[in-house]
Amino acid sequence: MIDLDFDRKHLWHPYTSLQEPLPVYPVVGAAGVHLHLENGTKLVDGMSSWWSAIHGYRHPVLDAAIKEQLGRVAHVMFGGITHEPAVELGKLLVELTPAGLDKVFFCDSGSVSVEVAIKMALQYWISKGQSSKSRLLTISKGYHGDTFAAMSVCDPVTGMHHLFNNVLLPQYFVPEPQIPFGRPCPAEELDTMRNMLVTHRHEIAAVILEPIVQGAGRMYFYSADYLQQVRQLCDEFEVLLIADEIATGFGRSGLMFACEHAGITPDILCVGKALTGGYMTLAATLCTSAVSSAISANGGVFMHGPTFMANPLACAAAVASIKLLCASPWQQHIAAIAAQLARELGPCLACHEVADVRVLGAIGVVEMHKPVNMADVQRFFVQRGVWIRPFGKLVYLMPPYIIGAAELSQLTAAIVAFTQTVSTQ
Repeated sequence: MIDLDFDRKHLWHPYTSLQEPLPVYPVVGAAGVHLHLENGTKLVDGMSSWWSAIHGYRHPVLDAAIKEQLGRVAHVMFGGITHEPAVELGKLLVELTPAGLDKVFFCDSGSVSVEVAIKMALQYWISKGQSSKSRLLTISKGYHGDTFAAMSVCDPVTGMHHLFNNVLLPQYFVPEPQIPFGRPCPAEELDTMRNMLVTHRHEIAAVILEPIVQGAGRMYFYSADYLQQVRQLCDEFEVLLIADEIATGFGRSGLMFACEHAGITPDILCVGKALTGGYMTLAATLCTSAVSSAISANGGVFMHGPTFMANPLACAAAVASIKLLCASPWQQHIAAIAAQLARELGPCLACHEVADVRVLGAIGVVEMHKPVNMADVQRFFVQRGVWIRPFGKLVYLMPPYIIGAAELSQLTAAIVAFTQTVSTQ
């Protein structure tokens, strides 16, 4: 039996208070798209373990890759040493990411990949003798991670600025895009960003944003035209563009990378989450040769080096996950998930407590007018045999790509039932 009393008293779960901890549900196993609780309950996972387990759980191909690598070497430092899984993974990332991103720096996690991206941008300008370019420009309602530089470019209202404002790096913010995905974006939508760049171009090192899909800060899908015009502004005003594809990379939005919707290549790209299929913690920061050449000029070295950088087990899992994805009809799977999400979440709009329903790729979002009670809504969903973890006003799904129509219907039916319950209260 899992000691839930010890867990409640001593283990600090994410975004919780130890004085008033939220209920936790003891998982003893997982397979396919199901989580198995200690009491025998089986839950359909609608979260892909925070958007990472795209192939589900206990996939035989990924299990075998980990076991095979374990028989060789589980971990070795990457300083002065290399190994086959890292090289093979690097080749795959250079091949699959937008053209021109041909340098790969392996990281421990998504937040660290953003830290690395920001450090790359700053060191790029330092190496070019323009150290005054030391600030970041970003769009509001973004989320880029919980470490300090990453926090500084998260939304200043819904993020953590109210707690850490005195110690966070000061950055520049412009309003979040309002034109939804699939619609043309007029140039005036970017007037504030243009004006910011006109005024502060000599201070701004890079623009950082989540391409197309604003994730944990907003769960909103914006116009690809907006992203195209941001790329043009960065070129015009000589600032770098950092694309945070930690949540969207590897097919989640319907294309392999969300940047492809706009046909652009950022100067620096962050990937993580689904990189290893949810098996191991691993991320990567890719950049163009122009960025790496400037940093490396005159014997310069990039000043970063995590202990578990390019961990062989994690790299082996990532290679297996990417090859598995590419060998599957993943775009057909994503299209089928999107169509079913749109069809089955649509009825939620009949509830007066629902503000919006939106779908892109394997992402379905029901936005409420008011924040939900996390403990109550979690209990509601578990009782219906599904694992859905909302936040704020957003009840959303990011299921594994392998999910079947019946399991997906179980998830959407639970959300529809929740909105109907709310409407009668």
